[in-house]
Amino acid sequence: MDKAERLKELSKEQYEVTQHAATEYPFSGMYDDFYEKGIYVDIVSGEPLFSSLDKYDAGCGWPSFTKPIKKLVYRRDQSHNMERTEVKSPEADSHLGHVFSDGPVDQGGLRYCINSAALDFIPYDQLEERGYGEYKQLFV
Repeated sequence: MDKAERLKELSKEQYEVTQHAATEYPFSGMYDDFYEKGIYVDIVSGEPLFSSLDKYDAGCGWPSFTKPIKKLVYRRDQSHNMERTEVKSPEADSHLGHVFSDGPVDQGGLRYCINSAALDFIPYDQLEERGYGEYKQLFV
């Protein structure tokens, strides 16, 4: 399925977050307080983004990760009278959230603050059947 077709299937919130850099309300996303074993992928393209091994509770109201699975796209964001670094997916160019330098120091010091609406979760036991078998090695 191409990007245009996939965008038609998104909820209004998923579309606004990924395509217009909207932000879901804190503590409202389905993956904020969610800790199953698996990987998180871009809701638009399915490209792998984060592992559950790197997820932690930052208490900020959004899913937080210490690092991505693969290289992401970073852009300066000066909206809302703030200086931030936006995080986007490399293939679909979806807005994911922002990265901050207040994460766990022992894990690199970064906090990827990501909107649940930008993510789809692939459980560990479904990685093979859903085409993400190569990511099982992350959990060894």
